[in-house]
Amino acid sequence: MVPDAGLDGPAIETTDLTKRFGDVLAVDGLNLSIPTGDVYGFLGPNGSGKTTTMRMLTTLTRPTSGSARVAGVDVTDRRELISVVGYLPEEPPLFDELTAREQLRHVAALHDVPREQARERIDRYLDRFGLAGEADRRLEGFSTGMRKKVGLIATVLHEPPVLFLDEPTSGLDPRAARTVKDLVAELSGGETTVFLSTHILPVVDELADTVGVLHRGRLVAEGPPDRLKQRAERGEAGSLEDVFLEVTTDHAEEAAVSGADGTEAGATAPDSQP
Repeated sequence: MVPDAGLDGPAIETTDLTKRFGDVLAVDGLNLSIPTGDVYGFLGPNGSGKTTTMRMLTTLTRPTSGSARVAGVDVTDRRELISVVGYLPEEPPLFDELTAREQLRHVAALHDVPREQARERIDRYLDRFGLAGEADRRLEGFSTGMRKKVGLIATVLHEPPVLFLDEPTSGLDPRAARTVKDLVAELSGGETTVFLSTHILPVVDELADTVGVLHRGRLVAEGPPDRLKQRAERGEAGSLEDVFLEVTTDHAEEAAVSGADGTEAGATAPDSQP
């Protein structure tokens, strides 16, 4: 059950969330406020701190400082938080010796999903992702794309109010990728909040209500996709790729872009104009 505190506030909220690994500052004072039912597209170059952020928000890594709440639950409360989140890492943690069906039954049991309800959901999702005919094969023989599908089903099986998806369409064929995007759209339409990290910018452009760009651990741009694309207009049109390249450059122009609205260089500049 989601605590009452989470019903009236943001689904995901962080305040000065920071993570250090020795001398390396992986995430630097991150402030987020994501409403219930939104799809939040989380972008950034390799090594920018995206995965570390997601691991902190799902209790897999403890913050060095700052605070965060997901569905009203503090991220230091692992026991409570795991019941309200689903997390799909880029490489899903699967037991190769199990069949796909056994893996999903195991996950359902961990989340105390009633047996009959679990059976219905598992069958429905296996069919939707074209895995019904492969459900009783061992996972060790599954392709990367098939493993990703099983991992995604496991992530949504207990119907958590907040999902964290790391590269959910990576390794999928176009039909399967379309199924994933349709599922994300359906879930968010039903008030599930989706925190979506991907390098596939068209996915973010299609699905995200808000986009945040992380660079060297700091949020350097945030806003609706259309608003961010206006920042990068060149002639008649801009794109999220233009935004991404613009705000993650290392040369002197970055300070001007980030500080165009008076914001300190490198800090978050939500809804800023060029």
